[in-house]
Amino acid sequence: MKKSWKWRTLLLLVGVWTAVGPLSAQVRFETVSTDSVRRLAQQQQKLLFIDLYADWCPPCRAMERQVFSRKEVGDFMASRFVAAKYNVDRTTGRELLGEYGRGSIPLYLIFDTDGDLWGRIEGAAPAEEFMDNLRTVLDRYDKEKKRRP
Repeated sequence: MKKSWKWRTLLLLVGVWTAVGPLSAQVRFETVSTDSVRRLAQQQQKLLFIDLYADWCPPCRAMERQVFSRKEVGDFMASRFVAAKYNVDRTTGRELLGEYGRGSIPLYLIFDTDGDLWGRIEGAAPAEEFMDNLRTVLDRYDKEKKRRP
């Protein structure tokens, strides 16, 4: 009887871990102030990636589940970006959307540590397309950075 209980408990724990594991995002998003994430990007010598989203937005939730949860996306982004996310229904997100957006979300903004906007990616996309969009921004940034003395 005790053996059966232990196996059931073990199987239950494995099932919960398996179900919850893929839902946890591989991309690590900061939620602190924009000044704080900018300082983090400066310290780490990375670009700043900002995700503007809303809880009620189906494409935003799809990106969270299908793109940001992927290990390869998380690894890729961690190598070049400090990532932050702001809800457009709150002050910071609303202000950023007002300044850099056209009203539609999800909206992804890429800044350098001086606060210059280098890229914007609008809408949801499959992981490879999303990473290709990021690579395009990074290529342009890297070329310009090499050109500057």
